[in-house]
Amino acid sequence: MDQVLGNNIWDGFSKLAYEARLARLKDLGFLETEDLIYLKQGGLTDAGLAEKFVENVLGYFQLPFGVATNFVIDGQELVIPMAVEETSIIAAASKTAKWIKDSGRITTQVVGEIIIGQIQIAKVKNFSALHDKIQTLSAQWINLANQEVAASMVRRGGGVTHLELRSVTRPDGGLMAVIHVHMNVKDAMGANIMNQVCEFLKGPIEQATQEQVSMCILSNLVDTKLTQAQIIIEKIEPDLAEKIEEASIFAESDPYRAATHNKGVMNGIDPIIVATGNDWRAVEAGVHAYASRGGSYKAVTQWRKQGARALVGQFEAPVIVGVVGGVTQLHPTAKLSLKLLKNPSSSRLSAIMAAVGLVQNLGALRALTTVGIIEGHMRLHIKNLSLGAGASDNELPFVAKKLEEILKLKKRISLSHAIDVLNELRGVSS
Repeated sequence: MDQVLGNNIWDGFSKLAYEARLARLKDLGFLETEDLIYLKQGGLTDAGLAEKFVENVLGYFQLPFGVATNFVIDGQELVIPMAVEETSIIAAASKTAKWIKDSGRITTQVVGEIIIGQIQIAKVKNFSALHDKIQTLSAQWINLANQEVAASMVRRGGGVTHLELRSVTRPDGGLMAVIHVHMNVKDAMGANIMNQVCEFLKGPIEQATQEQVSMCILSNLVDTKLTQAQIIIEKIEPDLAEKIEEASIFAESDPYRAATHNKGVMNGIDPIIVATGNDWRAVEAGVHAYASRGGSYKAVTQWRKQGARALVGQFEAPVIVGVVGGVTQLHPTAKLSLKLLKNPSSSRLSAIMAAVGLVQNLGALRALTTVGIIEGHMRLHIKNLSLGAGASDNELPFVAKKLEEILKLKKRISLSHAIDVLNELRGVSS
């Protein structure tokens, strides 16, 4: 377990100028000189690398890349790389993490290590005979797949582990057969190797069973590998703990609220997925499918009071990511992000993401049940509104100050307020 650094190392970090922030991260050992050079030049500019990623390349659409601070996860002090366009996410994560660092703790674990591929037989002719063949031949097919397709994965300690047959009722009343391929992909996300294994097994299955395989594809609902995170806040005000518990019960009970609640959780997870070059669409699909597994869409977190003065929060969902292969190893910013996170394993990266998602959720619930989402979010949105109105660097401080006054008085601000303030500053009549 890494030693936790002093509580004051992030004091004033958000107020530092750009160069000073980079220097602080270098002094703390999170970055090196070459990393600073790369960041100062603005990240990737070479369209040639983009040509290797996607088709019809025109350039890069760059997102702001920052770090959330004050995180101590399983006793390890971390800075959290986040690529995101939404105002307040990084600030809220850092602020809430400091509260937890001062008054509680974050712990995580990953339960299971298997991902799932699916081989579909749309119109099974004889389900019972198919079941018998799989029982008899699955070990042979698994060995064949591990030798012919997944040999490199086996050398790393992974590979196909077993096959499972499921029946699914069709709309016409008939049966569909689905063979689940279970595989340990170690530190990879595993989509490509799983798809290759499923396609490879199509031939032996069809030959042995006389059934026709319709489709081979991995599943993003990986309930065989779940990431869990827990936050405990000690000595919380009982009234605040009760409000957060009630907000959690709302999201656990009502799918309309659960959708926005879970979006707030993903506000913490998605920016790390993007920063590390992972597939945010796959993770989103898996998390939302898991939230619906009981037949109704529910929150993926739960908050409860514990005793007189404690609050406990839980997160559980599949967060399937990789640290080898694909963009994670090709994109310089993705590699830099993994470096900031101390080069974690895929399971550790998943755990960090879950922890940050739970922290972000706590920050949102705290804001919603106290000052309200508008005041907290809009205060951080003031700079965007000022820029949107056309304020120059010299005009920004004045416009921002006036907008803060308007927000305090009216409890809301808009772009029109920013334009009016800027016109007043410039002596322009409306």
